[in-house]
Amino acid sequence: MGIGQDASAPSPGGAPVPPGSEQDMIIGRVGRELTDKGFVVAQMDNLVNWARTGSLWPMTFGLACCAIEMIHGACARYDMDRFGVVFRPSPRQSDVILVAGTLTNKMAPAFRKVYDQMAEPRYVISMGSCANGGGYYHYSYSVVRGCDRVVPVDVYVPGCPPTAEALMYGILQLQKKIKRTGRLWR
Repeated sequence: MGIGQDASAPSPGGAPVPPGSEQDMIIGRVGRELTDKGFVVAQMDNLVNWARTGSLWPMTFGLACCAIEMIHGACARYDMDRFGVVFRPSPRQSDVILVAGTLTNKMAPAFRKVYDQMAEPRYVISMGSCANGGGYYHYSYSVVRGCDRVVPVDVYVPGCPPTAEALMYGILQLQKKIKRTGRLWR
């Protein structure tokens, strides 16, 4: 006998059950029997994305004064560890890069190289006015007018400098975005 099948019920003979109340009833019976035996049924995409949101490991890429606020967000008062955010110094161990500060033309190739060394899926948080769009130095010849001209950015955190609360909000927004995408690959 199959899972949740009565001995008196006729076997469908391998024919698929058409959508409707009968199919819902069968799926409900199977789900109840699996949970009674201690199994959890979930879609693989949802399970992997749930694990990704609870273990974001950002690489710190502090370029200017916004990096102080990034460090402030990692201290005891805000405690990003409770969200599963653990700062890593290596691009090969991280899945998020946190760009905090003014990105210059001289630093852009190194930034791209670090981004390319990260494993997929990788995400980018742009923190501060200078990283978002050049900030006060927008018209300078040596400043990149936003790090989105070098790498694709997932979340922008505004402010000059943005507060640690704003960074926390940006990380929570990235977690929501990862849950919402529902893909194993980017």
